[in-house]
Amino acid sequence: MAALVCARILLQKSWQRLILSPRKTSALPSPFLSRGHRLGPSDDEIYQRTSVSMMKKEPGSGIMILSYSPHGFNIDGNKVFGPCAVLPPAILQWKVGSFKDITEESVSLFHMLVPKIEILVLGTGARLERIHPPVLALFRSKHIAVEVQDTPNACATFNFLMSERRVVAAGLIPPSVSTALKMLDEEE
Repeated sequence: MAALVCARILLQKSWQRLILSPRKTSALPSPFLSRGHRLGPSDDEIYQRTSVSMMKKEPGSGIMILSYSPHGFNIDGNKVFGPCAVLPPAILQWKVGSFKDITEESVSLFHMLVPKIEILVLGTGARLERIHPPVLALFRSKHIAVEVQDTPNACATFNFLMSERRVVAAGLIPPSVSTALKMLDEEE
């Protein structure tokens, strides 16, 4: 409650400064005289910074990948075992065993979607792996950007792009236990 009172006082002070400070309206360019102008970085001195905490996801904000494990993914509370194709609003099993199985045929479902996706995020498992060049050439010819990453980073990238309301899809391979153990052995 005290934080709410402090925020209200800061808002009142910033409005008082704005209203009571003398300004020359003739010196302002015409876009600044309209009601709908956007704040620039210099306006931050006038207005206090605010933060927003989302308590409930708004409807239509898209699918979010909540967690991943060697067994699969938790996508919006749905447990998906094994590799999956995330095609908002659908989540499908993706029949690939490893990054070597990502072929032109296995990714065909991504470039046949309507509306056409802008970006495809591919998660190749516990580490970043190279995708066959013909697969990347196929997406280039279809004007679809491809982001190839290890699965943990691919999940984060997908969530970020969804939060920006981009038309995005993901093909994700869970990081396997054996690959994760190999990576730990290499680090030691």
